[in-house]
Amino acid sequence: MTSENRPVFFISDGTGLTAEGLGQALLSQFDTIPFEKTTLPYIDSVEKAKKVVAEINAAGIECGTTPIVFDTIVNQEVRDVLANCDGFLVDIFQTFLKPLERELGKGSSYSVGMSHAVAPDGQYARRIDAINFALDNDDGARIRYYDQADLILIGVSRSGKTPTSLYLAMQYGLNVANYPLTEDDLDDDRLPDSLRKYKTKLFGLTIDPERLQAIREMRRPDSRYASLKQCQYEINEVEALYRRHAISFLSTTERSVEEISARILQVTGKRRSVS
Repeated sequence: MTSENRPVFFISDGTGLTAEGLGQALLSQFDTIPFEKTTLPYIDSVEKAKKVVAEINAAGIECGTTPIVFDTIVNQEVRDVLANCDGFLVDIFQTFLKPLERELGKGSSYSVGMSHAVAPDGQYARRIDAINFALDNDDGARIRYYDQADLILIGVSRSGKTPTSLYLAMQYGLNVANYPLTEDDLDDDRLPDSLRKYKTKLFGLTIDPERLQAIREMRRPDSRYASLKQCQYEINEVEALYRRHAISFLSTTERSVEEISARILQVTGKRRSVS
């Protein structure tokens, strides 16, 4: 029996994050094709690799098509076993590392998990501190530390402020606070007093009213808070507020937190602290 979904495997002798991330980025260019995705981390022995090959081959037989396999395997013996599978193999490390080795004139260390290793220059500690900052300054909970913020995300309730703040902290080590603009704030032409002195740090988020209603309906069903009329009012007012005070903003509708964060960094020019 065949399946309409093309099987895809992300295989690694580490966490699988690199194989999954690069593989997902490539597959996103084929948005008309449905994929059945499976991540298999810590495949670090010949025995595990043989089981993976059996799983890949079985998936190919079941779906009636060739599975696609993205791997970041370092161990040569494990890679040799994996090479015998009946899948279309995309060896990410070999594809990119070999040309890079030739260009740099130096061999790779071929160390498992190095792409997610703790950096020796303090970046890991900075990101942990940034995460704590985002949690402590979430949803307007504390405003006395805004002078330490790299960014302050503002927007109506459920427009994506918290996940974006945490992502910017985790990935880039930025101190990001977020402040919810309430109906009382929107009824006033001015920025809230607690935000006015930090205007240069502000970045606004917005969202389509219909999408906002769907999100709020899951949180508070059949409430005024979740009504389409209320959502339309808040979005109209918050976007007018952004324009009135020349605050950069973007819509989070149909955008992943990764894309939202990348666009914020592009607009604000904030430095990325990545390892």
